[in-house]
Amino acid sequence: MLMLIVVLSFVTVFLLVYLLLAANALAQGNIAMRLKALNTMTAGRSDIDQELARPFKERVLSPLRSDFAAALSRFTPRALRRAVEEKMAAAGGFGSLTPDEFLLLSGLFAVAAPAVAATLAALTGAAAHQIVGLSFMAFASALLLPFFLLNRKIAMRKRSIQKDLPDVLDLLTVSVEAGLGFDGALAKLSEKMKGALVDEFTRALQEMRMGVPRREALRAMGLRCDVPDLSLFTTSLIQADQLGVSIGQVLRVQSASMREKRRQRTQELAMKAPVKMLLPLVFFIFPAIFVVVLGPAIIQIFLTFSQR
Repeated sequence: MLMLIVVLSFVTVFLLVYLLLAANALAQGNIAMRLKALNTMTAGRSDIDQELARPFKERVLSPLRSDFAAALSRFTPRALRRAVEEKMAAAGGFGSLTPDEFLLLSGLFAVAAPAVAATLAALTGAAAHQIVGLSFMAFASALLLPFFLLNRKIAMRKRSIQKDLPDVLDLLTVSVEAGLGFDGALAKLSEKMKGALVDEFTRALQEMRMGVPRREALRAMGLRCDVPDLSLFTTSLIQADQLGVSIGQVLRVQSASMREKRRQRTQELAMKAPVKMLLPLVFFIFPAIFVVVLGPAIIQIFLTFSQR
């Protein structure tokens, strides 16, 4: 009897332990199965990893900025948007901003700068009219600052285009005279040189490959850059294309003409240098020379009269 009780107790405990272990193993098995199923579902979803691997700026801030800019564009005058688009095209872009985002940036500066200026003026104990005046000055400065930077970039880009134009024309002339077509010469130019002018020619080449007529692509490039020498060059190429004149001859003449113009501009700057040097010469160099040359004589005259 005692043996039967021991056996039944052992079987009961064994069954209880087995049931507990089986239940725990089942739960773990369900978790493992679910994790395996999730891994199977997301194994081919490389886009999730790519999306999470992108910086926070690109995943959140850039779409948010684009949405705000699109909402702002509904209230922006078309003339202003068109003017900003033309300026940004002439500048070769302003970072990665679109015209709407550029206007949004200007608006944020115009709103934030007066608030900061008013806060700082209030903390320093300025009067009410001074706070209002500083706020208006900060508003005007912040509103015009992005446009000032954009115009400065346009001016720098125009100088770069005007400076690189003779060298670019020389390379185009050599390429065309070596037997390449004009499109091939532009492709060779994009391989051998870098710069704003080369980027414009590369863009014109891409437009021509997309089906835009050559004269339209060249005319658009001249209008976009707004450089007189480049406009003259594109006009000559368009006329040569219309009249059937050899492009090699036109390139040779234009290259020599641009070289001569650059030499004349250099001479003009050299002749302006003495006039520009006159102001610092009079106000900074001449006084020092007078002190060195006339100083000892004045001291000697003062000592002579003081002894008498």
